[in-house]
Amino acid sequence: MKRLLPLFALTFALGVLFAPFAFAAGAAPAAPAPAPKAPVDHSPAAPVATAISSVTGMAISPLLGTSAYGAYQWFSAKDEKARADLPWYAQWTFFVPALLIVGACAAKDACGTLLPPGLKKPFDMLETIENKATGLVAAGAVVPLTMGALSKWVVGSKVAESHPFVTDGLAMIHLANVDLSWLLNVLTIPFGIAMFAVVWMASHAINVLILLSPWGAIDAALKGARTTLLGVLTLSATINPWVGALLSIVVILVAWLVAGWAFRLTIFGSVFCWDFFSRRTNRFTPKENDNWMFAGGNLPGVPVRTYGRLVQRTQGGLEFMYRPWLWLAPRAAVLPAAPASMAIGQGLFFSTILSEKSDTLFLLPPRYRGHEETLARAYLIGGGVRPAGLRKAWHSLKELFGGAAAKTPVA
Repeated sequence: MKRLLPLFALTFALGVLFAPFAFAAGAAPAAPAPAPKAPVDHSPAAPVATAISSVTGMAISPLLGTSAYGAYQWFSAKDEKARADLPWYAQWTFFVPALLIVGACAAKDACGTLLPPGLKKPFDMLETIENKATGLVAAGAVVPLTMGALSKWVVGSKVAESHPFVTDGLAMIHLANVDLSWLLNVLTIPFGIAMFAVVWMASHAINVLILLSPWGAIDAALKGARTTLLGVLTLSATINPWVGALLSIVVILVAWLVAGWAFRLTIFGSVFCWDFFSRRTNRFTPKENDNWMFAGGNLPGVPVRTYGRLVQRTQGGLEFMYRPWLWLAPRAAVLPAAPASMAIGQGLFFSTILSEKSDTLFLLPPRYRGHEETLARAYLIGGGVRPAGLRKAWHSLKELFGGAAAKTPVA
């Protein structure tokens, strides 16, 4: 039953959104058959399909979607006066630089297979921050403008012409002198922002996965899949807005179902980028107890990348304290292994706490880089600190070519 709740919630939200349009279409008086025209959909609900596709596309890639949508509006304007009345994101001063940034990111991904991970990762983090910033801008400004334009279309002349009983906005027959257009905004704008947030969070998870991936080929595959989805959505919406809306609803439903996983990845990426670019490691010292970190993939009963605190219990052993979604009731997971059997793997960008079998128990934010020895002493980790990930590969390479190993005296 719980798995069906997202479907019920989405169906209810769409039903509430479409209700005014369905009522208007059903209550319209009979009219003479119009002369044959081009097959253009002028039904009251047609703008809803276009708006859903537009918001979903912008959520998949905020900078590309917003700038492409703005460029489309600018080139579709009839004259200079119409272009001057367009919103800020549809002005060339915005969409031209934005498209150049998109092109630079694409070039970075195309050359990613040739660049070493140590050189490419800072640029990946910059793109992750850009995705967060443009996502906030789109959610706070572009999406409300898009959904507001939908409301204006519905209460404007086209609906009035199609349905003479609508004298002022969504005013009904018995409320002809009451303007209820604000009610449509109340329904559409929160729905549009929620729809954008869910899809954006799932899409943003791709940027965080790229941060975790050590191979440029995987990065290119993830970016290619997202760009392909955006292209298919745009093409289908251009051919038929209802096909685009149907595909958008499928994307929204899938994003809803993976929202928890995407939320944890979003928090991980935010903490990772903040620690890296603020150089927090220079102002940070681990506590003797109760340190914040992320759960790895081998902690029983805890979803991977859950943000919480590692606590040393009085009676011995360690437990991980966390709150689902960062605000629900606190939970605790007792580690089955003793700290003496664990070790800290020191990576190039971030370190990990490993089990006796070298399974990842915790992911340490970048602020812990250089403080691994202090953390090992605080939690009595018996395995000490050892190279891991790219750092381990570099250590092995140095030994292979006579680095640290060549300087070791022979007994």
